[in-house]
Amino acid sequence: MAATLAVTRQQALAWRLGRQHLLAGAGDVVEVVRTLGAVSVFGSDPDLSVRRRLADPGSPGEVRRALADGRLMRTFSFRGSVQVMDPATAGDYLALRSAGRQWALKSWVEHYRLPADEWPDLRALVREVVATGPVPPQAIADAVAGGRWAHLATEFAEPNITLLKPFAWQGDVSLAPSTEGDLLLQSPAVASGWTGVPPLEEAGPRAVLAYLDAYGPTTPELLEQWLGGGLSAGRARLTRWWSAVEDSLVEADVDGERRWLPADRADELAATTPAPTVVLLPGKDDWVMGPGTKDTWVVPTGHRTTMTRGANPVVVGGVVAGTWRLDGPDLEATCSPPGLADEVTRLGSLLGRDLSLRTP
Repeated sequence: MAATLAVTRQQALAWRLGRQHLLAGAGDVVEVVRTLGAVSVFGSDPDLSVRRRLADPGSPGEVRRALADGRLMRTFSFRGSVQVMDPATAGDYLALRSAGRQWALKSWVEHYRLPADEWPDLRALVREVVATGPVPPQAIADAVAGGRWAHLATEFAEPNITLLKPFAWQGDVSLAPSTEGDLLLQSPAVASGWTGVPPLEEAGPRAVLAYLDAYGPTTPELLEQWLGGGLSAGRARLTRWWSAVEDSLVEADVDGERRWLPADRADELAATTPAPTVVLLPGKDDWVMGPGTKDTWVVPTGHRTTMTRGANPVVVGGVVAGTWRLDGPDLEATCSPPGLADEVTRLGSLLGRDLSLRTP
């Protein structure tokens, strides 16, 4: 590991803002999603999260269009919820999520009356059904009816999301775009960049480095929040993978606190000059969820509850300073930092509407 780099917290957060495309925007939606790892669908606004990070944000619906043409995919991954992901890197995260082999747990086997050794055959059947997708879960229910898994027909027909998730984690299914909001399943191979779910010990170190590259400088504890709490990767595995990539990291002394980032980013961080930056983001945005609401670098203690509940953050210099919400044509903010009016104008252009600012 390279020698320690001394920087300020303001430098570190400014560098991270740049890495997450919140200073100079990215070229396309896939680049943004790949950098962030995954963008939450429920409780957030993935289109706003992504388009705020584009040099040319286009028009509302960019994420939906990228899903429709296979540049992005939608599946169950982080925190047990639905995420928008880059097909080229989604397999790494899914490998981590499926590492716990939930379908082999005694409670699972007994509840679904599905021996673990029958799981491969059921997976093969599911892949065959969704290959002609998009199809509703009822199509899988029809396929198992009358056979050895007939007792699962109702579970698929309802559908039981808990039962569906492990198929997504292992790359058997993904969630198809649906203009009506219905749950439709398809093969992840529909996405042009999909290469499957790689071996766990290949995926793990890559996922660790990807986190450090986008959310650094960081710590093993914050990494565990993202890949452990988010994907149930397991502390022992994360410790092993951190050790595997340790030689490619550099330690940073950030105002006396030890943190790490990829060594090839050290010069960028050292050259970063902090500047006042105001950003309006939707609730559950990765800027907050990546480090987690316990990380007081980004979320001061007084804002933790609102961020956990999914309020929209006003981010100043990388730190949550307040919240905002829309009330008709008005944007109500709980704080009024310099530069907020310009960011409100930018948000209005992203949403395709004129907004008036109201502050305390």
